[in-house]
Amino acid sequence: MLQMFSRSKPDRQFKARSAGRDSQTDAGRVSSIGQSIDAALAAAQAEHAGLGQRLTDVLARAALTVGNDADEYIDREPENNELQSALSAEIANAERRLRELEVSIGHFKFLRAALATRFPDLIGSPNKPAR
Repeated sequence: MLQMFSRSKPDRQFKARSAGRDSQTDAGRVSSIGQSIDAALAAAQAEHAGLGQRLTDVLARAALTVGNDADEYIDREPENNELQSALSAEIANAERRLRELEVSIGHFKFLRAALATRFPDLIGSPNKPAR
């Protein structure tokens, strides 16, 4: 009677995977998530470092166009005024993006720590790579 409800062939018995195989499957899933978080974190940190360096360079160029006299803005050449305005807008955008990246980096670090806390046997600590 029970054979009528079975989806498997009548001559096959039900078998579950071994604990070792289950553990390996779970570790693979958690490792995949950890690697994704690590890749996102590394990309955000690289973008932050590169943008920070470019911003430093632009700030140095902007300082040259501003001059150092109190009334420099009065007799500044028109092309320097235009360049100063363009640089100011780009600097503001870069500073905004750096703040956004800092927040994202903090979130990715939190996710990495949470993953290591929730799956301590399957993944390394936040400072160590996953298995």
